[in-house]
Amino acid sequence: MKISDDIRCVDFPCADVDEKSYIIPAVEIDPVKIKVLMITEAPPNDKADYFYAAGSPFYLQTTLQAFKDAGANVSSIQDILYLGVYITTAIKCGKTQYAVSPETMKNCSRLLAQEIALFPDVKVYMLMGDVAIKMMNGIWKQKTGKRVIPAGSTYKIRGQAYYYEDKRVLPSYTPAGKNFLIEKSKRKMVAEDIREAFKLTR
Repeated sequence: MKISDDIRCVDFPCADVDEKSYIIPAVEIDPVKIKVLMITEAPPNDKADYFYAAGSPFYLQTTLQAFKDAGANVSSIQDILYLGVYITTAIKCGKTQYAVSPETMKNCSRLLAQEIALFPDVKVYMLMGDVAIKMMNGIWKQKTGKRVIPAGSTYKIRGQAYYYEDKRVLPSYTPAGKNFLIEKSKRKMVAEDIREAFKLTR
């Protein structure tokens, strides 16, 4: 299955994103082998830096480092997929400013809901950053009437166990981008959360 064949934005209604950086993973995936969905915030403005881009894209470099920090022996996106982890972004276009508007999150939530539905055997959702947390909370609230992750700073709430149906939900921080290498405390927490995800899928 190729995700980009099933999920697409057709009208680009959002005003605060860069439509030129719109991207959905075009990699071939066997969905039944995916046990962890890692949802980060947004793609980079330069598609060459995207997780699944050719060569050594920057977003993948920092994400590989996060997995290595967690003790995983990985050197490519295929290695991460082999571990049963699929990485995607909550919104599908690069940001034009720091914050993402509620309207953009609402628009992109429709695509994200379609995307996660393609993976029936997922055991863990890793929500990497506030945008991913808010958007997934919104998707789940539409189905159940309540949010899964409570309001509050991620470092305060991440030590508790949250579930959507029988699937574990881990609120965390994005491993993609320059800040990941600088913010050592967040880097440590991301590694801890990846290790926890692996424990939950064994």
